[in-house]
Amino acid sequence: MDVNHGLGEFEQLVLLALVRLGAEAYGVAIRDEIEREAGRDVTVGAVYTTLLRLENKGLVASRLGDPTPQRGGRRKKYYRPLAAGKRELAASVNALRRMTRGLTPGLELP
Repeated sequence: MDVNHGLGEFEQLVLLALVRLGAEAYGVAIRDEIEREAGRDVTVGAVYTTLLRLENKGLVASRLGDPTPQRGGRRKKYYRPLAAGKRELAASVNALRRMTRGLTPGLELP
């Protein structure tokens, strides 16, 4: 049974960053993508809090990468959207498009 969780704005941005980054999506890269593309200052802590929430909702999965000398032997945690996360994101973007239809020029989404 599909459950529509509803996505907050920042959850949408994080999921969009995951889709854009593909297999290389980890906390700092996600933050950098959001800052670059959305023009928002974001803390890594806010990204990780949101990733955990999305993981608990069953929308995102994580895996640990290999330890690297550059990180003092620590591993990066990589994230990817699950099928449910992609469906939820598509539903959210489509709802925004529907809500903007017929608004004054400049507010309507393509």
